[in-house]
Amino acid sequence: MLIAGTARPADSRLFHFHVAGDEPGPWPAILSSLGLVPGTQGVYVVGSAAVDAEPWRARIQEGAVVVVEGDSPLAASYGIVPDPAKRFPVRSVIDENNPGMEIVWQRAVDLPRYRLPAEASVYARERWNGIPLAAGLRRGKGAVLWLAVSPGEGGHERFPYLPQMLGDLGVSAPLRSRGLWAFFDWSYRARADLDYLARRWRTAGIAALHVAAWHFYDRDAGRDAFLERLIEACHREAITVYAWVELPHVSDAFWDQHPEWRERTAAGQDAHLDWRRLMNLNDPDCEKAVAAGMEDLLTRFDWDGVNLAELYFESLEGAANAARFTPMNEDTRAAFEREHHFDPAVLFDPASPRHQSRDQAALNLFLDWRARLAQRMQEDWIARMERIRTRRPDLALVLTHVDDRYDTRMRDLVGADAARLLPLLNKHDFTFLVEDPATIWHLGPERYPDIAAKYRPITPRPAKLAIDINVVERYQDVYPTKQQTGLELFRLVHLASRAFPRVALYFENSILPVDLPWLASAAATPDRIAFAGGKIAVESSRELGVPFEGPVLVNGQTWPHSDGVTVWLPAGKHAIEAAPKPPPLSLVDFSAEVRTLAATRDGFELAYASDSTAWAVLDRKPAGMEIDGEPLRAFVVASGGRWLVRLPRGQHLWSAAAGG
Repeated sequence: MLIAGTARPADSRLFHFHVAGDEPGPWPAILSSLGLVPGTQGVYVVGSAAVDAEPWRARIQEGAVVVVEGDSPLAASYGIVPDPAKRFPVRSVIDENNPGMEIVWQRAVDLPRYRLPAEASVYARERWNGIPLAAGLRRGKGAVLWLAVSPGEGGHERFPYLPQMLGDLGVSAPLRSRGLWAFFDWSYRARADLDYLARRWRTAGIAALHVAAWHFYDRDAGRDAFLERLIEACHREAITVYAWVELPHVSDAFWDQHPEWRERTAAGQDAHLDWRRLMNLNDPDCEKAVAAGMEDLLTRFDWDGVNLAELYFESLEGAANAARFTPMNEDTRAAFEREHHFDPAVLFDPASPRHQSRDQAALNLFLDWRARLAQRMQEDWIARMERIRTRRPDLALVLTHVDDRYDTRMRDLVGADAARLLPLLNKHDFTFLVEDPATIWHLGPERYPDIAAKYRPITPRPAKLAIDINVVERYQDVYPTKQQTGLELFRLVHLASRAFPRVALYFENSILPVDLPWLASAAATPDRIAFAGGKIAVESSRELGVPFEGPVLVNGQTWPHSDGVTVWLPAGKHAIEAAPKPPPLSLVDFSAEVRTLAATRDGFELAYASDSTAWAVLDRKPAGMEIDGEPLRAFVVASGGRWLVRLPRGQHLWSAAAGG
């Protein structure tokens, strides 16, 4: 942290972009997805416009970063000129920011070979003939980013690593969020440096880690020790940790030990589908055993929450594929037959008059019954988690549920029916995490506002909605990359963050290292940033991190929520300026939502809300603390001389005072 008198606000050019001309094209979408807001300076986009080069050259010399496209007067003034005699069809691209990523444009573009200055840094080339497609050139204090062609209609179709190119030319990720969730699977990280990972996750804006808990369902000394270290490392970085549960999959050992309780498919096979080994939770003995095991799992580790994920049936092919269709165990079939007087197995018997191809009404009857069964199972398990909360009152609860409002086939395919479940928010406290189904992964980032619009009218508590983005290789034909990366990923995260109160990413290991530095800015959703009289005016409907080195005043008052390089602001309107001296006690990091914060003579007083245990990191040992007016002594030493404070779930008033 800087000492008194050395505070330095961020340069205003960090936050803004300006597109010259009357046709901005995809550039506002591109640059806003990096956390930038429109302004009169910052990153300039001239494109291919026939502008007078000299004023722009002067601006670049003084520090501007300007984007140009193709054959333009400004590009030509720097020696970037086409050779019209040499043209090539371009479709396959190599980008130096991630050379191993296969980048393919949906349609080939016929482009000339451009001559570039010798000192230009070439970022992207055509794969086979090596012609340059994107390059950077530094001049004076500024730089030029040249693209051989526009980025495409949506902005991410041709140059996925355009943000990284800008970063190489001096544009840094501006505003920050720290509200993302991420999923974690032990099998990919068994030998990882957990302290390093936790620091990296937090820097990337990760607020909570949802850990694949089935690996730890069965007691094992080595794995248990790993999980304990993982949870401790996350807590030191103010990251909460959730047990991610995938019922009716329990664990590999449980499957091996209890063949009598295995789920069955409509083809009569044990339901070992993909990686999941599904159990028959409608068998009373199985259900009782799993409930006892889950209670043991959730009480023997220091979890902050539990995520009941995908608690319905298989598969995405629905009744069309008997080998994957569940549940068809004897208990389920008998229960349905008692109510409707026929065994649902006949729906899959080609010789039966009630085969699904002959009796659609019978199939619909079973699919409706199956969706109601999934709802009862989900409600039962939510109630079980509520009972565990009597022993662990600070546990948060999440229900991950595949979207069936945007892709309405999901109800019949897997038994998912959000409209039946969302009213449970009236009597249970949980977050409803909408999973983006694989069937729509090929659609553009603009789908997230549409998905949110379908859920708000049927959600009693819209603040409890969240969305899950799957960052994986997709089975559809998608361009320019099979996996979401670079601009497409940032557009996904940014639009989802604007549409939903919370965004989760599956999974932390699939997010490429090249994308991590921009992730927290992509999740930031500022409404306005302005500079006047040495102050930064900020307006946002969500918490926001603003770069500012040293001590600060916010709205004229000493502000204790800063790590020395980023000041963290609650939702609302704020004015930031340099402070003459640091506060007596600083809140370096915090996992909860800050509602109000005020400095006191020797510390601060803070109102917060948290669905789970809240973790706070202080820059020094507090002399005293109170929670809702009562003494609080729950703190432990964190690494690097920082102090970690454990605070209860819910809405509370916390005060802390510095020592002498």
